[in-house]
Amino acid sequence: MNFDRFFFAMTETYLILGSNIGQRLSFLEKAKYLIEERIGTIKEASSIYSTEPWGVEYKEAFLNQVLFIETPLLADKLIQEILTIEEKLGRTRDLRYAPRTIDIDILFFGDAIIEQPELCIPHPRMQDRNFVLTPLMEIAPSFIHPVFQVSISTLQNRCIDQKEVFILAADEPANTI
Repeated sequence: MNFDRFFFAMTETYLILGSNIGQRLSFLEKAKYLIEERIGTIKEASSIYSTEPWGVEYKEAFLNQVLFIETPLLADKLIQEILTIEEKLGRTRDLRYAPRTIDIDILFFGDAIIEQPELCIPHPRMQDRNFVLTPLMEIAPSFIHPVFQVSISTLQNRCIDQKEVFILAADEPANTI
């Protein structure tokens, strides 16, 4: 069968990556490689940010980065691939807010609103978290949240999260933050 005749719809998607144990920068890079291999094309990436852990206190800060990707996958297949990547990179799901080698969350899947037991899009708590809004603001300040119908910059201005978010300098070793 000649697949050249078929066109696959691409969905513009925003993901956030996070890591706070082990070789954090390496886990982010490996995740990006696997995302390109299994999910779609990375069109833009925010800077990498060092952020205080959210929910509980741990010694290691998170490294976080937002990716803008285009994917031919449907949302249910996308989350399956994300879980596979996390597992491949050593992610375990023992406790909520536990330290992790890699965490990948879907922030937006086009302008879709999905509310299922295992999948909520847009991410239901992103508007409350600086570690999400700061890197998202860097690459998509005017993106309109499909539920709240306001821009990312407006959400960041309204956010009351007091946790600090620092951009990781290009020459700064990730294991010293």
